[in-house]
Amino acid sequence: MRLAPGSDVPARQLTPVIGPPVPVPDPGHLVHLQFRRFAGCPICNLHLRSIVRRHDEIEAAGIREVVVFHSSAEELREHVDGLPFPVVGDPRKRLYAEFGVESARRALLAPRAWGTVLRAVTRGTWDILRRRERAPRLLPDGGRFGLPADFLIGSDGRIVAAGYGEHAYDQWTVDELLALAAQAPAPGRKAAR
Repeated sequence: MRLAPGSDVPARQLTPVIGPPVPVPDPGHLVHLQFRRFAGCPICNLHLRSIVRRHDEIEAAGIREVVVFHSSAEELREHVDGLPFPVVGDPRKRLYAEFGVESARRALLAPRAWGTVLRAVTRGTWDILRRRERAPRLLPDGGRFGLPADFLIGSDGRIVAAGYGEHAYDQWTVDELLALAAQAPAPGRKAAR
């Protein structure tokens, strides 16, 4: 079941691979809850680089990034060094199910994804050869066909915006995220129903 803007997100503490628990919702920030694929996924890494490059801008807009992978904390630990935001492992895909995030073969088979897949695999392989990245497991937790999803959650626990990917590289850009945040109620104020 997919969630829509206005849906309530129950309050919880997510446990990241590194660092203290993360409140979702966050009373002082919007939360951009990203669902990605598996630890070391070259397509996810390509996207997360764009988030890292503009992280200061994202924070200045009052947004807290939280990224979820369907990998174990142990598997993720090898891949999260230097990321300026919490990364959460969900190998049993409980959060994925709760938020309606799916897996499908179209993740990699959609022609719109092929150019990005090629670019991501080429760059990822180059980084692995130069020992800047670690290779993903051959058989990652949760498989290789995960679809991405993005949620912007207000401080009141309501979803401000939701995006479900149709293929592996179908997620919000930083510009789209910032535009959605600009339209959201300020943290601490309740959204109109």
